[in-house]
Amino acid sequence: MAEPGAGLTWGVERRLEFIEFRLFWEGGVNRSDIIEKFGVSVPQASKDLTLYQERAPQNAVYDKSAKRYVASDRFEPCFLKPDPSRYLSQLRSVSDGILDLSDAWIGQFPRFDAVPSPVRGVRAEILRSVISTIRRSDAVEVRYQSLSRPEPRWRWLSPHAIAFDGFRWHARAFCNTDRTFKDFLLSRILETRETRSTEIASSADRDWHEFVTLEIGPHPDLSGIQKQVIALDYDMHGGKTMIRVRKALLYYALRRLGLDTDPSARRPQDQQIILLNRVHIDHLLGFAESEWGA
Repeated sequence: MAEPGAGLTWGVERRLEFIEFRLFWEGGVNRSDIIEKFGVSVPQASKDLTLYQERAPQNAVYDKSAKRYVASDRFEPCFLKPDPSRYLSQLRSVSDGILDLSDAWIGQFPRFDAVPSPVRGVRAEILRSVISTIRRSDAVEVRYQSLSRPEPRWRWLSPHAIAFDGFRWHARAFCNTDRTFKDFLLSRILETRETRSTEIASSADRDWHEFVTLEIGPHPDLSGIQKQVIALDYDMHGGKTMIRVRKALLYYALRRLGLDTDPSARRPQDQQIILLNRVHIDHLLGFAESEWGA
């Protein structure tokens, strides 16, 4: 049997995905939804709905009173895999002001809010310069304010990637001053100056290319029911879950999960999870910790 999206152009398939998104998450869709979101004509929106019914005949029925297509009892996604993370990330992006309401696929927003994150002062020209340097595999001279020194100083960096630690954006780069790969906060790069070619290859950054697996389990001092709840929270199977992270980002991952301190320092109900392979991770930290956070 042919795939539902076989033979369709990208634009048409995208609109059929949108129809299915609205059917799944909001229970219905009409022509005006498609027109408003994609700027197509009324005939084109009608054609899209007709095509969707042809490709997924059991998924939608027309409700005359509501003047919209609603999801049927036999609805089965054909054009997209419903993803809670995608839905919730749209809510978060709208809350943070990253995504405008009109650009989201969600039509009927539930009441929602999110804990605000501090605005990080990354300047567009700095980010553009770093990204351009990464693209060309060059080195760039930056004036950087480190907390280890009272005044900023110029240094040559060979950046090869950018990374987000859950709160802040970094440039992953070889530092000619310290002769090692380190993380440099984009917000602390005050200005950039010259660029030049570099012989430093990104493949030499072993901590960036090496991955570590964190084994996470419920705190052993929780009750049986509490452990089951935590297992559901973290999608654990067999009492644990695996989180794969770059070695270069290991410290940040532990800090974000609250695993960077002794679990006995907090109540089990507050700590909730522990690191099952802590001996292995502590061994890795002994080698890599000095390379994090310039």
